[in-house]
Amino acid sequence: MTLKLNDRYLQKFIRPDEYTCIQGAVNVAHDALINKSGAGSDFLGWTSLPDDYDREEFARIKAAAQKIRSSCDVFIVIGIGGSYLGARAVIEFLCSQQYNALNGSLPDIYYAGCNISAASMQELLTICEGKDVCINVISKSGTTTEPAIAFRVFRALLENKYGKDGAKERIFVTTDRCRGTLKSFSDDAGYETFVVPDDVGGRFSVLTAVGLLPIAVAGIDIDALMQGASDARHDYASPDICQNDCYRYAAIRNILYRKGKVTEILVGYETYAQMFNEWWKQLYGESEGKDGKGIFPASVIFSTDLHSLGQFIQDGTKNQFETVISVENSGASFEIPADPANVDGLNFLSGMQLDEVKKTAMIGTLLAHEDGGVPNIVLELADRSAHSLGYLIYFFELACAISGYILGVNPFDQPGVEAYKKNMFALLGKPGYEQQKAELQARLGAN
Repeated sequence: MTLKLNDRYLQKFIRPDEYTCIQGAVNVAHDALINKSGAGSDFLGWTSLPDDYDREEFARIKAAAQKIRSSCDVFIVIGIGGSYLGARAVIEFLCSQQYNALNGSLPDIYYAGCNISAASMQELLTICEGKDVCINVISKSGTTTEPAIAFRVFRALLENKYGKDGAKERIFVTTDRCRGTLKSFSDDAGYETFVVPDDVGGRFSVLTAVGLLPIAVAGIDIDALMQGASDARHDYASPDICQNDCYRYAAIRNILYRKGKVTEILVGYETYAQMFNEWWKQLYGESEGKDGKGIFPASVIFSTDLHSLGQFIQDGTKNQFETVISVENSGASFEIPADPANVDGLNFLSGMQLDEVKKTAMIGTLLAHEDGGVPNIVLELADRSAHSLGYLIYFFELACAISGYILGVNPFDQPGVEAYKKNMFALLGKPGYEQQKAELQARLGAN
């Protein structure tokens, strides 16, 4: 089994009859998703994507990845939110946080357009000095501020270095199929383009060209990634939460939410899971946080964060629960050495595998947090493979949709994201925002 939900550490917090009581709401959510009758039904393309993806584009993604790998030292992925988080999460989960130091002959991969930092931009430009560079800009419209600025900068870098004709062979664009500023510009410039599907929102787009091109550049088997997602799709077809661990997870989240557990902490026990946690936070934060509702998504990497946030989780306010991802077969082996002097008193661990110590630490933490009043869901992932990660990605996407419908929100819009953009545009003097600028300046006490 690729993924198994272990509810051993929930039994003090959820009675058996509560699962029975929420099954009706799960059935309604399932029907809304399958029949495309729920809110946001125009954005359900991700549900069938693992089986119905564009094979011709998939082949072009592989060819472009090979071209990038053979022609550059540095590959810059330009995007923000779902336009880069999924790819980075997969690359670091399957390769390493230290990918650039360990990638062998593959290009180093860096990320731009995901912040507004002069220091970060200067650092990336310094890294590119004397290197062959390719870029992949990912934006539906091409007008989102952060990636648009980064694209300006790196497009100029490539054109100055290679000329316009040379640059167009190194610029790859993932954007709308036929509309938008970036699509028109790319067609005129002769860039190779890939599609952000109309019916797949950004945070659900990792298994489209949005995520697959950078993932393929990193040498990851995207066929196995898609197969894992496909297997999950077929395994989670039943709405019965006694048979469907994905729907059971969604149900558990809502049962705990109704008991005042309004914060979910995603727990990883491997450093390579850190960016996956960030992807998960966007997925659930944008999908559920609206209409005055939602479970706040937080994350930690244990045992590191047991020495910072562990105290709060153990003894602090009891408004949170944890979801732990346990990779059952890490694929790594490291034996703890003996110390003849036994300076640290740890010779009882000599000869033991470090992974065994980690798993023991996890069990000890689960028992301690259970005793401290914190419910824990454990998701046991078979291994650290592309297939298993594709399976896990689909698990979380599907559970997010079902959970959002149970919660009573549209899981596929994000109206609150636009508020800061409008204020920023007004204060920066974008044409058409004059009235809003005056109102904001009055609020700030400006002349």
